[in-house]
Amino acid sequence: MNGTFYVVTDNPEQIPDRKLMISTGLFIENGAEEEAKRVPTDKELRIIDQDEARRLFGVHAERFDGVTWLANDPKQFITHYYHWSAELFFGFWRTYSSLDPSIRSNGETSLPAPRRFLFTRLDAANWRDYAAMNQWVTFSAFPSITMEFMNDWLERSKNGRAYVFDRVVLADRAAAMHGVNFLKTQRTAANAFALPGSVHWWLPIRNNVVGFSGLRDNSWGPNGERTPVITYISRQGWGRRMLIQEDHEKLVRELYNLRDTYGYEVNVVLMDKLSRAEQMQLAGRTTIMMGVHGNGLTSLLWMKPSPRSTVMEFFFPGGFAHDYEYTTRALGMVHYGFWGNRVDFSTKLQVHTTYPKVIKFQVSILAILVYSLAVVTVINQISGKTSKTSFFKAYTREL
Repeated sequence: MNGTFYVVTDNPEQIPDRKLMISTGLFIENGAEEEAKRVPTDKELRIIDQDEARRLFGVHAERFDGVTWLANDPKQFITHYYHWSAELFFGFWRTYSSLDPSIRSNGETSLPAPRRFLFTRLDAANWRDYAAMNQWVTFSAFPSITMEFMNDWLERSKNGRAYVFDRVVLADRAAAMHGVNFLKTQRTAANAFALPGSVHWWLPIRNNVVGFSGLRDNSWGPNGERTPVITYISRQGWGRRMLIQEDHEKLVRELYNLRDTYGYEVNVVLMDKLSRAEQMQLAGRTTIMMGVHGNGLTSLLWMKPSPRSTVMEFFFPGGFAHDYEYTTRALGMVHYGFWGNRVDFSTKLQVHTTYPKVIKFQVSILAILVYSLAVVTVINQISGKTSKTSFFKAYTREL
């Protein structure tokens, strides 16, 4: 009522501190003073008992039927494919999917689709990204969903009526930053993984989005058996955060050598040159995806999780960000990070996030060979042909 959220309960001690649920919705800036501005007050959220609810609302309220996904975030991070799909959308669905711990391996779920997406601090002109991926993901995942924005929320707030939600999933980036899992990973969606859930939790979304592109997964075996598909997402031509041209060419040459030697399918692509449907179809078929840290790796969301699904991310030496590493592992896939001539095959990469602002990645020829050999190592390990150790020893002698 009047733009304020009310949690009605006779057991307030069971409700978390409100700063863990909601904020004032301001942009996230650094510093104690800015952080204090985001601390919620009674204007944002109140926790009241049933007696006070009757006094405030009487015995009548308007109803939001079905499931509502409600985001209290401003536009700061919204108009970005990764933050929309791999954080906001990802976290919403992981939270909601905890209500069905029996989601099946084919993506079947008993959960009804959310009825509406409601943004309290975002206008209708500021949720789409420049590549139009946000709307593709949203409307292909949930064809019947309705969208409401800040002006709609203000209109409802002004009429002095109380509204009750059948079920609401609330997202607030600033509030999520207090979560233990966020503090470990810098990923807001990580907090939702404290909830129970099916190992196949993401498949209802993934299958809808990929299916909308026209791809059908009939060629996959039950354990992901098929000819390996290697996709290198190139950033050449972007002018920043890319391999130097010589090393890019060496990597491409090595990948094509894998294709010619082992019969793997190899794709070297600039994602912005593909249509949205083509991007989804390619990602949906990809076994191993690789590329420099950047927005193109968001396509890993549409890979089919299996024991062979792998993401290889190239970092500037000394730099690291959890974005795609965490998302990959959250989907049950394998992530390998590369720094120059160093590769980390463990799931416990650097704890501290740091990312230099550089124009080009300085990657040595040894690193390029390691990238290529690592691809073969992964596939051979899964097929039982050889181990990582013996494989690398063999190629080290050749080097």
